[in-house]
Amino acid sequence: MTERFALSKLVFRSVSASRWNDLETLFGERGGCGGCWCMAWRMRTKDWVAGKGKKNKSALRRMVKSGKRPGILAYFRRDPIAWCSIAPRSEYSMLERSRVLKPVDDRAVWSISCLFIRRDYRRKGVSARLIRAAADFAGRRGARIVEGYPVVSTMAKTPDPFIWTGVPSAFKRAGFKEVARRSKTRPIMRYTTRRRS
Repeated sequence: MTERFALSKLVFRSVSASRWNDLETLFGERGGCGGCWCMAWRMRTKDWVAGKGKKNKSALRRMVKSGKRPGILAYFRRDPIAWCSIAPRSEYSMLERSRVLKPVDDRAVWSISCLFIRRDYRRKGVSARLIRAAADFAGRRGARIVEGYPVVSTMAKTPDPFIWTGVPSAFKRAGFKEVARRSKTRPIMRYTTRRRS
């Protein structure tokens, strides 16, 4: 008998070299979406575009194999079903170039740049749980503030690939609060992690 899906059954693990195959399985041949391999915010745009597919995959794989943990995976029944990219803001070169998402202040933050959920697990509440797990992961690694940059859709129904940074409601459910908005569709939301004793 197949186990019924429940959010309480999700298990979260940071991506390490030993979990590369799980990430590769989740992203599939399309690399999550259009050959991105979650490198869009980590590279110059022209390099990311030129690398769509194998080159972007190799870049992410090198990062993981080097010992960096660029994000977390959500598992259900030992199957990887979702991914969240999270790292210190300084690791995302796109954020350094963005006027809309420029720093709110001079405090050090970690940033959530991407969510990818397997098609058959979308619209089940996974995003909010994944976001909170990512914030907790960052907190264990010393982060005090975690930021997210969700999209406020202006369309009646937005295709999932267009909201890969998440939606405000998921961040709110994860405990984030809006702290700035320089564009109608791009709030900056923050979560303060618990102080470690």
